[in-house]
Amino acid sequence: MNKIDSYRFGEILINGQKYTTDVIIFPDSVISDRWRKAGHELCRNDIDDVLKEKPQVLVVGSGASGLMKVLPEVEEITHKQGIELVVETTDKACDVYNRMCDSQFTVAVFHITC
Repeated sequence: MNKIDSYRFGEILINGQKYTTDVIIFPDSVISDRWRKAGHELCRNDIDDVLKEKPQVLVVGSGASGLMKVLPEVEEITHKQGIELVVETTDKACDVYNRMCDSQFTVAVFHITC
């Protein structure tokens, strides 16, 4: 199970591994440095890998200041598939993810800057 050790602007530490790019955290893997079609928007195509896994919960960290917008198409597809969508600033989203990942199949998408 992946756990977030710490987060600060531009850096997230997951199971002792430092990442300096945005990440998608699955229970047994982390994807970094390859997602998001547009700079400060999360669209459906950005979460195709997440949707294939059919998590119970998707936690989105929208950046330190919450500048990354979750597009309505993401809200619609997660709702349609019965996935609980939680969107918070990244610091709060890290706490939510760590609390939820032990009890539910949770995947997280984190924007680690702005």
